[in-house]
Amino acid sequence: MRLFSLIVFLFLFSENVLAQKDPVSVIEFSGMVFAEGEDGGPVPLPYTTVAVKGSSRGAYSDIDGYFAFIALAGETVSFSRIGYKTVEIVVPDTLSSNHYKWLQIMTSDDYLLPEVIIFPWPSKEHFKQEFFALDISNEIREKAQENLASEAMKEIRHSTPADGKEAGSIVLRQQATDYVYTGQIKPQNIFSPLAWKRFVDAWRRGDFKKKSE
Repeated sequence: MRLFSLIVFLFLFSENVLAQKDPVSVIEFSGMVFAEGEDGGPVPLPYTTVAVKGSSRGAYSDIDGYFAFIALAGETVSFSRIGYKTVEIVVPDTLSSNHYKWLQIMTSDDYLLPEVIIFPWPSKEHFKQEFFALDISNEIREKAQENLASEAMKEIRHSTPADGKEAGSIVLRQQATDYVYTGQIKPQNIFSPLAWKRFVDAWRRGDFKKKSE
């Protein structure tokens, strides 16, 4: 009985060893991408392209620098991002597991783009022709004065939507205000003298008057 148990144990042990030596071809390649932070320590680097060279397979690192996709043993994986040096690694073809984790640290790189000067006209001669052909009649001049009037400019300021930069600034200011009053009740503007002053000034300017169609 002991001899039989010993034979079974040796058989299972030999199968385990042989399985470990058998290389795996399809691998789940995952890991994280880092860069050097302001304090010199590593920080996650999001939006880094991690792709298999010569194929359409790959992924982008998320906000935490994490990525994961399927790769094959022996393939070359490229890490690239604007402002950083491209790095290439080779997936080992001697892995005994179908999971391969990798930590990649990216180093910054400077890109020197050539200077580009954009002109509204192909040449000075074209500019002269267009300039002398401009229509500066009284009707156009009066229309320009109407568009630049204070009331028209005020209407444009209130009706023109905010661009990306302005909208982002508004969101950041709102978040900063929310962080200040986290865990407590915000003060009511009805008791604020400054809020009342802004209200009275707006009332005197006529901001609350119904605009005519």
